[in-house]
This record gives sequence, C-alpha cells and structure tokens, in this order.
Amino acid sequence: MLGAVGYSDRAGGPVVRDGHPSLTLSMRDDGGPAFTEVWRTTADVTSGRHKGLAYAHDGEYLFCCGRIEETADYVTSTEAAYLAAFELIELLGYPNVVRVWNMVNEINDVDDGGHNVYTQFCRGRAAAFEQRQMSERLIPAATCVGSHGGGVAFYFIACRSARVTNIENPRQTPAYRYPPRYGIKSPSFARATYLSSGSPVRSDYLFVSGTASILGCETVYKGDIERQCATTLDNISVLIGPGNLAKYGIGADLTLQDLDSVKVYVKRDADIPLVRRMCSGAFSGDAEVAYLNVDICRDDLLVEIEGMVTPERLTASGGA
Repeated sequence: MLGAVGYSDRAGGPVVRDGHPSLTLSMRDDGGPAFTEVWRTTADVTSGRHKGLAYAHDGEYLFCCGRIEETADYVTSTEAAYLAAFELIELLGYPNVVRVWNMVNEINDVDDGGHNVYTQFCRGRAAAFEQRQMSERLIPAATCVGSHGGGVAFYFIACRSARVTNIENPRQTPAYRYPPRYGIKSPSFARATYLSSGSPVRSDYLFVSGTASILGCETVYKGDIERQCATTLDNISVLIGPGNLAKYGIGADLTLQDLDSVKVYVKRDADIPLVRRMCSGAFSGDAEVAYLNVDICRDDLLVEIEGMVTPERLTASGGA
C-alpha cells in the first residue's frame, strides 16, 4: 500500500501506520457511509516522515499527505507546508507532480481584510510555487473544496520518470489566467493531467480536476443546481473528448462512461438526490461514485465533480 485517505466524519493524521501514510478527512457530516481511498503499488514501499508530512514511495511513485492546522494566517502556513512538500520531492527524486487534492475547512469564510480562506490558501500556494520557480504550465490537476474541520488537509502523487501532460479545457480560461477579481493570486491547477508510464509495460491514467459550472472564468447558472450540474458534466465531456485530447497528442476516445473513482461535491444537502440522478445517467453503472456534502471554492458554485480514467479504460479506448 502506497497510501490511504479516509473520507469520514472526523479529521486525523497524517500518520505512518503499518508501513504506509494515512490521512483522515472530515468530509461526512450527513450520516453517509465513510470510505477509504487506497493507492497501491506492486513494488516494495519505503515510508517516512518529513516536516509534518507522511509519505511512501516505490522507486517510481511518491504518495505524500499533510495537514495545515487551523490558523488566522493560512498564507504563511500554506506556503511553509507546500515548500516542505517540494523539498521532499527534491530529496527523494520525484520531480513530476501528477495530482493534488486540498480539503479546506471554512473555505468561504471571510477574514477582517475581506479575503476568504480559499484566497489565503491560493496566495500561500502561489508563493511556494514562485519560490520554487515552478512554471504555471507544470502545475497538475487538482481539487480544492471545503471540509468539515481539520484546517487544510492535502495529499498528492508524484512520479520519477513517467511522462506527465497537463490538459486545459477550450470552454474554460486556464485557472492560472483568472483575472484579479477571483483572488490576489490565481488558483494553480490544470484541468486534467495525463500520466504515461511508457515502456516496457504501459499503465496510463487520466486525472480530471475538480470541475464546476464555469465557462471562460465566469460561474454560470447561479442558484440553479440542475443547469450547473449539466454544465459541469458537459465541461468534463469536452475536456476528455477525443477532439481536445488529440491537441495534446493523446489518441484516446473517451466519454463520461469511462470515468471512475468519481467524487461529486455538493454544496446543499437537499440537492444531492437530483445530482445523484443526473450523474447516475451520465456515468457507467460500474463506476465508483461518492457524493459529499461540502462547500465549493466559490460561494456561487453548487456542485463540483472529479474523476479518473484507469489504464483498462484507456487501453479499451485506444489511448494506451
């Protein structure tokens, strides 16, 4: 086991337990069933701790998780946590960050200066990227949504030699080019990331970032959950569709039916039944889909959806 992330009604970790890092996220306060996301490898694993982070690696992949405790200054603390992560990446030799998840308690709460927690987080993250001179186009797929406690919890996957291709959506402005009204520092993520492990045995993945009802850089259909959910699904369809992937040299013929490990984040609990019906019609009946009642990074967004395409699906589609 390379790492485990529990989606539960409490926050815990990061810890190293039974030889692998473990993080528990406070994401369920609706009585829904807890679940654990497990990342596995066929190779031997070495685990450890570094400046509050817990990690494991197998020679090709690194899994790392951390937590930023609740504070009035998320800018400084986020910068420090991300710099520690970059330091670990450099020390262990896993230069290609593939996918990042950030779960932020009270994400839309506003401080005395008029900035919400998400804005503070983005400023701290951007400061770490600037210190490491990390190009915007090297920043991979990511999710940043609310949680029900525990400050900011985050985890990521990096690789040593596999090829990483970051993908944008023609329907949406790249997040790193958002205008200043969306924050002093723009969000830092790509809309999707394609991981190609190369030969002798290819094992490719496509990671889809948390995606919402945004066209260009604007939230659309404010207050209308049905149209926001439909727009979100349309955005993902275009993002992973053959026309867009071909621009990046990826020959996969994908649809929403190819997505798995889907997480659907819904702001209002009362909207979950409708969102569930819409997603059940869009995704494969074989796909694992989890619904989580948490806040979204913009107060006017009601739903956000992420997922991934596994090697099996990519092989069937001609992409691996």
